[in-house]
Amino acid sequence: MVQISPATEHDLDVIAEILGETEAYYGGDNVRPPVTEIRAALFSARPAAHCLLARDGDRVLGLASYSLLWPAAGADTSLYLKELYVRGGARRQGVARALMEGVKAAAAEAGCSRVEWTADTDNPPALALYEALGAPQHMGKVFYRVSI
Repeated sequence: MVQISPATEHDLDVIAEILGETEAYYGGDNVRPPVTEIRAALFSARPAAHCLLARDGDRVLGLASYSLLWPAAGADTSLYLKELYVRGGARRQGVARALMEGVKAAAAEAGCSRVEWTADTDNPPALALYEALGAPQHMGKVFYRVSI
């Protein structure tokens, strides 16, 4: 039975491990980011993000990281899903769906009017999941990125 819960500081090592796996999944090196960076991003006085973990008992099967954005529509707040990742052995078992439900619940709890995210066009499993969840693609935006 998959359970979704917010990450705690006790989860720093497994979050680092999963972030390394995520980087490898997208073609990078499987390098664990420093736990100090994760702690600062998630558990500092001004956290940059939040993280939900999918667990089956003591095993962590995946994660969803998100931030709140303002303004969304008018003066509303939206939840921006930055990463949804399910570990290899747990894919196609409902873990991603459970994480998405957890994300929607977190958005509702935070008073958000919507959940937004992007998906890589070369990731058919993710695109199929979002389609199966009934999430329509929005073609009216272009994604930009600059390095600082």
